[in-house]
Amino acid sequence: MSALYDDLRSVAGQHLRHERVGHTMTPTALVHEAYLRLMGAEPPEVTSRSHLLGIIARLMRQILVNHALAKKTLKRGGGRPTLSLEAATVALEERSGDLVALDEALGRLAQIDPRQAAIVELRFFGNLTIQETADVLGVSARSVVSGWAFARAWLHGELRCDEL
Repeated sequence: MSALYDDLRSVAGQHLRHERVGHTMTPTALVHEAYLRLMGAEPPEVTSRSHLLGIIARLMRQILVNHALAKKTLKRGGGRPTLSLEAATVALEERSGDLVALDEALGRLAQIDPRQAAIVELRFFGNLTIQETADVLGVSARSVVSGWAFARAWLHGELRCDEL
């Protein structure tokens, strides 16, 4: 883990750059939270660097989605007084909704084709290369390229339909 720490912080930083302004989680906190979850109940068998990055990518996704859901809950009353900063609230809600919508769409994709969902998870959330993704999934790089193109197009269609 210590050898991967800088890489993991970089991946976490890339994910957080796509989050809303004022996000309370830092790259360091995201990496540490993922590490704590990884080492939680029973650490998984790790076969390679790419496999470990894939596992941590899934954990980071779960952490960010849970964080977004918690923010939505707080905005909807959650026991705290609400502030009437409408423009800020709308922007915050849209960004949290984007991540939640992506997570829900990925869940639907996983029901149709688990490999396609895994490709998105590894490429988008894990920031793995085509070859690293192929190694983790045990498929050819060509399969990952075509799967990545299909999954992106499918998700684009799903997320556009959710907006209508």
